[in-house]
Amino acid sequence: MTVDFFASPNSIAVIEKLEENGHEAVFVGGAVRDFLLGKQATDFDIATSATPEQVKDIFKQTVDIGIEHGTVLVLMGKEPFEVTTYRTENVDDEKSLREDLLRRDFTINALALTKDETIIDLFNGQADLENKIIRAVESPEERFLEDPLRMIRAVRFASVLDFAIEEKTFETIRVEKARLESVSIERIKVEFDKLFTSGNPVKGLQLIVKSGVGEVLPLFPRLLSGIDRMMPFHTSKEGWAAFMMTGKFTVSELVAAYKLSNDEKQFLSKVQKAYEKRDLHSFQKDELYCFDVDVLYCVEKVYCSLHGKIIDVSRENFIKQKALLPIQSKKDLVVNGKDLIQWAGGKGGRWVGEWIERIEYAVLHGHLENHLDTIKEWFINDFDSER
Repeated sequence: MTVDFFASPNSIAVIEKLEENGHEAVFVGGAVRDFLLGKQATDFDIATSATPEQVKDIFKQTVDIGIEHGTVLVLMGKEPFEVTTYRTENVDDEKSLREDLLRRDFTINALALTKDETIIDLFNGQADLENKIIRAVESPEERFLEDPLRMIRAVRFASVLDFAIEEKTFETIRVEKARLESVSIERIKVEFDKLFTSGNPVKGLQLIVKSGVGEVLPLFPRLLSGIDRMMPFHTSKEGWAAFMMTGKFTVSELVAAYKLSNDEKQFLSKVQKAYEKRDLHSFQKDELYCFDVDVLYCVEKVYCSLHGKIIDVSRENFIKQKALLPIQSKKDLVVNGKDLIQWAGGKGGRWVGEWIERIEYAVLHGHLENHLDTIKEWFINDFDSER
């Protein structure tokens, strides 16, 4: 592999311009890790000896996205690149690449790559990549003291990459887990979103239990029995739903604990309602009509898992079943309230909505064809008989 495979021409141009102005600049972070794993990177983070002010002087188009942390967004050829000044322990410390890499979380993320394809590996990150190990850079105690969220990140990386957490790093997580109580729930929630959509989220959840981290997290299920059978998750919302149903939490409890979005709240509410229906009987026309595919699929997996049944269902199956319905929503009806008022020769009122619902039900269940003349005749006959 070459840097051309790894990086875009515009990202290399950013590094070259920094070097032309007398500054060091290298690719860093997850993109370098992915490069060494043979994956195509999408985000190209750049570390430099230049200060944010110097970066802004060099490039015409910049955005202050985290200047308090030394990060400036540089726009090159309409591509955005995060350019960050070398990290140091104290503001007045001499800035160097070694100090920057020392401040990173894990050895596999403490790698740098020059534009000339030279790998800078000061903490044996390549060896840990080859051996599939997540290891904190030098001192796990110091790394987790700098940012306790790294304990959950260790679990996530172990899950995403299917790596093992190095013994000392894992033991430090177990001992220092209480520090996570100082981390904002919003940051923790982001890590869970990424974990749920990883290739092997059950491994991460099991590590959270094994390390005791779950004990300091809000509403973390004590028992994860069956959740592995619900995976993989199609979306992070599906992961939260499985989390909720496994732990037997209410929607409001989970939303409040992890500050979930309104969209996530609505999804969980639909899952809860659909699950109540599924607990009574298999999904029928009414459920297929009322709930979207993601909700149906999620609930079926959860239901089968919690009841020890074989999960023999797919999203495609629900898509096909919904496609066979005569209508997909009320909007598909060929009539509306104005038609009913005209046919009745009267004024509008609550009765209009009630009759639309009756027509909707009749069409959905095949009692009435979704055809204007057919509905008109049916409506006039029934409406007159009830006057």
